[in-house]
Amino acid sequence: METRDYLRMLKDEIHSTVFATIDEHGFPQARVIDIMLVDDNSLYFITAKGKEFYHQLMQKQYVAISGVTVGESSLNKKAISLRGKVRNVGQELLHKVFEVNTYMHDIYPTKESRMALEVFQLYEGQGEYFDLSTKPITRDSFALGKKVEIKGGYFVTDKCRGCKICYSKCPQKCIDISVKPVVINQENCLHCGNCISVCPFGAVRKRERI
Repeated sequence: METRDYLRMLKDEIHSTVFATIDEHGFPQARVIDIMLVDDNSLYFITAKGKEFYHQLMQKQYVAISGVTVGESSLNKKAISLRGKVRNVGQELLHKVFEVNTYMHDIYPTKESRMALEVFQLYEGQGEYFDLSTKPITRDSFALGKKVEIKGGYFVTDKCRGCKICYSKCPQKCIDISVKPVVINQENCLHCGNCISVCPFGAVRKRERI
């Protein structure tokens, strides 16, 4: 899937997500915020100027977001996480927010009651998709805006001797042992770290993220 597909899933299938910010004392703060609008490469949400959330957004201009679809069990769920830069775009899109999200009229019924609301845009950052409903699991990463996508997880170097110990400890069996060095199938990897901890030759390395 493309970035726009993950953003639309956030809005239409998940909608209510957990937003994390840092307060003035350097402590993490979290709250549930609805995704109001998305386009091909960014998402939009709202808050009121009187909230601490608003002041944290204005000061740090950065958020981390996580959301999960509703499913009968954990193994039927899909999760998306995002982290990146946000900016205040004022009230220009507020009419569109209320047009698309009609339930907001019950919360802020009049034009006067919406005076404190402003729209924020997450316009640059990185995201990760995690689908537990597939076997093996499916993982993907994506980028928003100008941010260069840096993938996490682990990879195998040419120090590999083909002993296959890593495969025996891999919960998803997502290591191709038909080649040497063996290859980790990144789209199915849990990032558990078993491979790096058991490799006797130090052939596994962690890929750095930003």
